[in-house]
Amino acid sequence: MGNTALKKHYATAEKTGVLNVSQSGLDDLPLQLLRLNKILRSLDLSANKLSCLPPTIGSFDALKSLVIDRNMLLDLPPEIGRLSKLEQFSATNNRIRTLPSELSRLANLKRVNLSNNEIEEFPTALCSLKHLDALLLASNRITSIPKAASNLAATELDLDRNRVATIADDIADCPRLKILRLEENCLRLNAIPIRLLTESKLSTLTVDGNLFDSKSFMNMEGYDKYMERYTAVKKKMF
Repeated sequence: MGNTALKKHYATAEKTGVLNVSQSGLDDLPLQLLRLNKILRSLDLSANKLSCLPPTIGSFDALKSLVIDRNMLLDLPPEIGRLSKLEQFSATNNRIRTLPSELSRLANLKRVNLSNNEIEEFPTALCSLKHLDALLLASNRITSIPKAASNLAATELDLDRNRVATIADDIADCPRLKILRLEENCLRLNAIPIRLLTESKLSTLTVDGNLFDSKSFMNMEGYDKYMERYTAVKKKMF
């Protein structure tokens, strides 16, 4: 995107609070963009050349939506925790390995998409967020779902195509979790907690592509109770 086009976008953003500068060849946040830090409610920086998100991102305290997909990010700055109004955050298709604990300050987050990165540990910083509805972590390197995940408020958790081999029994205590996606991981049948089938609120649990076949899964203790919830939800849809 040329300078003239960018200037027009900045001018429009001053009136609307919405700025999309995706595919603009940016390797840093331009000065013109920084001048909008108290105005922007929505910022799309996807498909640029950002190798890091500068600490100044924390000054965009009116943001409700931030999209930084398809860049070259290795991590996120602690200052991102200052975006107290943020509701939607997407950073897919980067090379992010670790996440700052300051994410726990983003109390208004509703949807987080961190798919297609290199994250190795489950982001427990997000488990304290009471308004979080969807946490999407597909295609990362996460090896386990820890006990801390039992506090996750989300209704949907996507961990497809990770390296999950262990699941804490306490995940069954998630207060609102209804959809759990675990396809193409490293799970053995005995790694799936029976409580997840018998006591949780799950109505969708996908586990194809793990170290057991579907018939063995269907023969697990508690599978019938899980299917009762699954069927009840399907009936409501039609």
